[in-house]
Amino acid sequence: MLILLIDELISFFPLLNAFAYISTRTVAATFTSGLIVFLLSPPMIRFLKKHQKNGQPIRPDGPKRHIIEKSGTPTMGGVIILLGVIVSSLLWADLSNRYIWVVGFVALFFGLIGFYDDYLKVFNSSSNGLGSIYKIMLQIFISIISIYFLTTHVADFDQVVFLPFLKDFSINLGIFFIIFSTIVIVGSSNSVNLTDGLDGLAIMPVMIAIGSFGLIAYLTGNILFSEYLNIQYMPGSGELAIICGAVIGSGIGFLWYNAPPAMIFMGDTGSLSLGSIIGIIAVITKHEFVLLIIGGLFVLEATSVIVQVISFRLTGKRIFKMAPLHHHFEQKGWSEPTIVIRFWIISLILALIGLLTLKLR
Repeated sequence: MLILLIDELISFFPLLNAFAYISTRTVAATFTSGLIVFLLSPPMIRFLKKHQKNGQPIRPDGPKRHIIEKSGTPTMGGVIILLGVIVSSLLWADLSNRYIWVVGFVALFFGLIGFYDDYLKVFNSSSNGLGSIYKIMLQIFISIISIYFLTTHVADFDQVVFLPFLKDFSINLGIFFIIFSTIVIVGSSNSVNLTDGLDGLAIMPVMIAIGSFGLIAYLTGNILFSEYLNIQYMPGSGELAIICGAVIGSGIGFLWYNAPPAMIFMGDTGSLSLGSIIGIIAVITKHEFVLLIIGGLFVLEATSVIVQVISFRLTGKRIFKMAPLHHHFEQKGWSEPTIVIRFWIISLILALIGLLTLKLR
């Protein structure tokens, strides 16, 4: 939005030419979203405490220490995160870019699904919100719409996928690309949701992952860099770096209040929307398999739940003391800050490995 105003004023104020660059607008989006979240969080926390008498319902089968410490903490903080991302992106992104609208569409509606889920939990004072089947079906529906739009209304977007570490190797999935991409988006969204279980645990890995994909988006959207790195050139994808910057800014602002002991939880409103943003950007930039590496922490958390369920149903035994994985270590006696910081370190290492795939081909 502001880019149109800048174009009109640039002849009078030449310094504004700096905002013609994606890098400058990404930094501006980061600061804008961070300021929005930082300033709006205190009144939002007071509002939620007033209207959520018991805060976010905690799983009764969880660690006792976890139940005692988390009870009464308000949820739905994802509303502020999403607000910061959307407002900042609308201000600094090129709104003629269709990728911006697709990512915004996915983020908004995944956020609405999460919001309704959070509302049901708070309203019913239960850790059970919207049924998982209904939740997944809605996510699939939104994902299919977004991918169908990309494949039919964006000229340079095709149905090809690439594998990391391999140069000039691609697979044309055809109609199956919609199914594949839907799995990526829905899987990414729910993996982040499963990771969001301790104060600050999910938001930092989200910022690390989205920062990595912001760089990937910038490189794939630049013909010189993409040719040098032998990665697929995706015209217009560089603009997505601005949304990534907005997510990082919102994450920083939110972490100020979500750091242990958390004053507010992001809830499904935040985790589902943030996970979907990572997933759809991975699809647009053609780095879906790299997401498995960069988002490896989320994959581990989701896998721990899947393995736990399968093991219990087949053998009646549990592999982990509790799933997702962070609760397993909590049950083993690890302190919350220890788990959170170690998981942050793992997330950073995996992101660096994922970024190495851009050159190692």
